[in-house]
Amino acid sequence: MTDTDTLLNARNLSKTFTLHTQGGVRLPVFDGLDLSLQRGQCLVLVGPSGAGKSSLLRCLYGNYLVQHGEVMVRHDGRMIDLTQATTRDLLDVRLRTLGFVSQFLRVIPRVSTLDVVAEPLLAQGCGEDDARDKASTMLARLNIPDRLWSIAPATFSGGEQQRVNIARCFVADYPILLLDEPTASLDVDNRKIVLDLITEARRRGTGIIGIFHDPQDRAAVATDTLELAAMDQAA
Repeated sequence: MTDTDTLLNARNLSKTFTLHTQGGVRLPVFDGLDLSLQRGQCLVLVGPSGAGKSSLLRCLYGNYLVQHGEVMVRHDGRMIDLTQATTRDLLDVRLRTLGFVSQFLRVIPRVSTLDVVAEPLLAQGCGEDDARDKASTMLARLNIPDRLWSIAPATFSGGEQQRVNIARCFVADYPILLLDEPTASLDVDNRKIVLDLITEARRRGTGIIGIFHDPQDRAAVATDTLELAAMDQAA
């Protein structure tokens, strides 16, 4: 393994939430956390509810600020610290390097499902016809009927919205994927499709950090695990 195999390196991360509406109560989430992600690795976060798994993903994506530490991401052949990055650099990392499947689909109202899925490719400079072809292929694979492609996904069921969310992320070839419960609310057949997509991405060299509450799903994709412990003391 070489240095260029390392896609993400987080060191000494500490995160605390301050509840300003509750008298400034401080809730520590994790402290002094280290992790490293290599090409082709699927690192699964495990631990009890409240251990900070989703919060950690949001810190790695730059949605949450950390109190201490750094998040080094390989972008354009160099390592960039997302905790110190400018807004422009952070958005560029998200555009081309760092894909994220959250637990909820957030899209602009009245934008069609096909356009929602094609948008990441268009933003990366892909031609419109090619982007829409790739989006169609991914939607079909995830069993979204073509009669729904022209409809805004805000009207869909929870499971359909989740599959659109996954299609939007997997349609682009991100070097790093952050997955927050990608198989939640899916039936058995669609869960298998998502697990296959994850395995295929990993075999291409994509590095993945994910949360999977289902033990069978976790075992199907994990190459490594990182256990988080709940910090329940408030100050």
